[in-house]
Amino acid sequence: MIGEICVAATFISKFLCTRGLRNEQQLQTFSQSLQELLVEHYKHHWFPEKPCKGSGYRCIRINHKMDPLVGQAAQQIGLSSRELFRLLPSELTLWVDPYEVSYRIGEDGSICVLYEASPVGGSSQNSTNAQTVDSRSSCKEEPLLGRTSPSKNYNMMTVSG
Repeated sequence: MIGEICVAATFISKFLCTRGLRNEQQLQTFSQSLQELLVEHYKHHWFPEKPCKGSGYRCIRINHKMDPLVGQAAQQIGLSSRELFRLLPSELTLWVDPYEVSYRIGEDGSICVLYEASPVGGSSQNSTNAQTVDSRSSCKEEPLLGRTSPSKNYNMMTVSG
C-alpha cells in the first residue's frame, strides 16, 4: 500500500510543482501529509487479494470540487482552495489500487497507468518488479466508449519514487 500511496502523492505534488509551487519544503510537507491521510483513509479499504474491491473509495477526485484529502494536505502548507484549484487540473481522477495507480485528466481523457506491480506468490506485498510507468507511452490505446470530444493536451511527467 505504501508504494502506491507514495506514487499518488508524488504525482499530485509534481503537478503543484510544474504549475507554479516551487518551495521544496512545502512540496515535501504536502506530499508527506497526503501520504499520511491516504494511509489512514485506506486502512480498512485495501484488499490486495481483490484489487478492485473498494476502488471507488480509493479514488482521488477533483471535478470542480476538491478532493477532501488533497484539500487537507494543502491546508498543511497554507495553500488556499483558490490556489489549489489554480495548480491542479479542474478534472482529475486518480485511482490508487493494490498493484496499480492510474489517472485520467478530463472526463474524456485516456486512462494512463503511473505504477504497476505484480503480486508475489499470493503475498500482499508488492513485487520487486514494481515499476513506475512512463505515462507518455503507457496510456491505454482503446477509445473510451461514449467519448464526445477530444481530450485536452496536458504536459505530463513520469513519477518516480
